[in-house]
Formats: sequence, C-alpha cells, structure tokens
Amino acid sequence: MTKVVISGTGVFTPSNSISNQELVESFNTYVRNFNEKNAEAIARGEIEPLNESSAEFIQKASGIEARFVMNKEGILDPEIMAPRLRQRSNEEPGILAEMAVDAAKKAMARANKTAAEIDAVLVACSNLERPYPAIAVEVQDLLGIEGFGFDMNVACSSATFAIQTAYDMLRSGSVRCVLIVDPEICSGHLNFRDRDSHFIFGDVCTAMIVEREETCTAKGAWEVLGTRLLTKFSNNIRNNFGFLNRATPEGIGAKDKLFVQDGRKVFKEVVPMVSKLILEHMADMGLDPKDLKRMWLHQANKGMNDMIGKKVLGREPEPGEQPNILNEYANTSSAGSIIAFSKYNEDLKAGDLALICSFGAGYSAGNILLRKRA
Repeated sequence: MTKVVISGTGVFTPSNSISNQELVESFNTYVRNFNEKNAEAIARGEIEPLNESSAEFIQKASGIEARFVMNKEGILDPEIMAPRLRQRSNEEPGILAEMAVDAAKKAMARANKTAAEIDAVLVACSNLERPYPAIAVEVQDLLGIEGFGFDMNVACSSATFAIQTAYDMLRSGSVRCVLIVDPEICSGHLNFRDRDSHFIFGDVCTAMIVEREETCTAKGAWEVLGTRLLTKFSNNIRNNFGFLNRATPEGIGAKDKLFVQDGRKVFKEVVPMVSKLILEHMADMGLDPKDLKRMWLHQANKGMNDMIGKKVLGREPEPGEQPNILNEYANTSSAGSIIAFSKYNEDLKAGDLALICSFGAGYSAGNILLRKRA
C-alpha cells in the first residue's frame, strides 16, 4: 500500500496586524456615535443601546490578543469597519491566488519540489472570492503546474478535508504530488459592529505539499497514518452571503449576510463531538492517546482546545503539547491548525505520534494522524 507524507508547509502572513486595544478603540467609538445618534429612540425604548467592549474581555473570552489583516485602515475606521481591498481587473492575479502563490512557494521550497513534480492543486478555504474560474486553476497557472486543480469549501475544516482528498488520490495512484493551499481573508465576512464576534477572525494563507513517500526527498516529513472526517448539520455557525442574495425581495440593497454564531451552543456541542472523533479514530487504528506528542487543533477558541486536549489525553495538556497561535493570528478558519503545525513541528523526533484536527461550521471535523519520519 502506498504511503503518503506531508513534506512541506508554508505560511503567508499579511504585513498589517491589529491589536485588541486598537480594535476596541474603533468599536467603542462606533458604539458611542451610535448611542448618541439614537439617544431619543433609546430613551423611548425603541432601540437597545450598544455596549462597549474591552481588550480584557476579548482576551478572556477567546485567548486572542491580535490578528493579521489584509487591510487595516478600513477595519479601524468607525465609519467603515470593513476591509477595503482594491478592485482588480480580470487580467490581474486575484488576491486569494496571490496569497496562495506566496505560501505555495515556501512549501515547495521546504519539500524540495518544483512545479513539474506537482500534479494537482487544491484550494481549500471558507470564503472564495468568486465561484469561477476556480482559484485553484488560477494558482496552478501562476505556478506553471500541469495537471488539474479545483476549489473546495468545508468551512474551518477545509484543510483537513483537502488532506483526506489528496491522501485518497495519492493512494489510488492517480497523482504523485498535491499542493494544498488555504487562503483565508476572514475579515471580509466578519461584522466588526457586533460586540460578540468583531474580534474573532484574521487573515492568512497556508500551504502544504502532500506526496507519496517514495518521491519525498525532504527531511522531517510526516507520514499520514490515517484520516477521518465527520459532518453533522447545524445552524449554530452560519454565513448566508452568496450570489442568491440579490434574488431575494430585499435585492442588492439588503443588509450584509455575514458570519453569525451561537458560541455557547458551539462550545457545548463541538467539544464532545471532536473529542469522540479523535479517540475513536485512534482506537480503530490501535493507537494510544497517551503516546501523542503533539496536537495541532483548530484555532478558534483557547478554552475549546484546552477542553478537547484534556478529554483526549485524560489530563491537562502540558505546555507545548497543544500549540496555540490564537494570541497572534486569531481565528483564521481552515488555516489555523496548519499554521500551528507549520510553526511547531520541527522539534519533534523521528517516530513521534501527532495529529492535526480541525472543526467548525457544518458541523464539520477532520482528523489526520501523523508520524514523523527520519
């Protein structure tokens, strides 16, 4: 049976970062302006006043301290509170493709791979900038890769679902090497006027090279021991923005239909679902959770990760067993677990057992069991 490895990763990080304090100052200015403008209606009880936020509240609620973004000025402007990205012509590379190419080149360099050695490109992310032509085919063209490419979206689990897809294609013999990229401009679908969610997301792009073991020439690659996916329908995390919005009675002028969630329900339902998925997957493969050296979990909420880690290991995770990049990157949807993997895997030894697990809207969850090669 063909063995499959992850041989290289790359991360594109935007140059702009927003601290909690910067975000709060902008949000609170908006709140004060709103309450002042609507003071009479608020006094009559017709409108609820908005409440201010604080950097301490954000950090305590999520573990997030900052986030990288593709555009900072628009987000921090109380009159706009959304990223402002330049409209590109059809002859220019799209912004997601541009991010993907940067991360891909880094992953290819680490994996010792040229474009000629890659057969397929998968773009797996939560928010594609257009339905077609596929971003993956654009990335394929920009990198000079022969073969094929396609886009896929399983929200925050897109990267692990893409690893499963690449794993299956490689084991079937249809391809030799696959490039996976996860470009996420999450700031574009976030309501920065919502106190409960305005701090959650950041922007980034990750990339991975997944290939057959016999073609791998990189040191420190990770063998994919097994994959397992799970979906269960839930409306507790939802985004209704799409091309059918303009077909509704409200038409083009309708209010933006952006990210919404019921965080308490998500926490209560997703933690046991993901913990069970990991434990059952390991049991079916004859692996003991006590042997896990590292877990690279989806980076949405530190409290969720701590709870999952405790359920899987049967104890509180030690520092370093479950790396957290939320403090610097915030939630970057599908890219979060891959950032953590890319940044915190080189210190592990040959033979060490680890996993990548993502989870999010859907609900969806993907678990990838890995062992480090020499």
